[in-house]
Amino acid sequence: MRTYQRLDHETEMTAREIVDAAYMVHRELGPGLLESTYEKSMAYELRSRGLNVETQLSIPVQYKELFIPYGYRLDMLVESRVIVEVKAVEQLMSIHTAQTLTYLRMLGKRLGLLVNFNVPLVKNGMKRVIL
Repeated sequence: MRTYQRLDHETEMTAREIVDAAYMVHRELGPGLLESTYEKSMAYELRSRGLNVETQLSIPVQYKELFIPYGYRLDMLVESRVIVEVKAVEQLMSIHTAQTLTYLRMLGKRLGLLVNFNVPLVKNGMKRVIL
């Protein structure tokens, strides 16, 4: 049986703001748009709440002696605490979770949120990924 450590209060409060912002964006725009539209709308909504949001953050990768400056591109990092991966897909897949876990490990973060906007109810398109 795996035991889970609690996340700190600031991380949980940031996550709540992200979830609430996702509800707001989905309520306004609905499903069926491009990921980039949802990402920009989410960033706008979070920034309007006073949160620090970095988008399309490049994550370098080191493979042996090879340094790849743009190995991955993270959708969002909110308050330097929570990774947000924005999707507009039929359903979230295990590869999306694996990708988010990789980002968490590479950046030394604990919480990632997958948000799929291509669903009738956004609550059915959200997944917490904890490292």
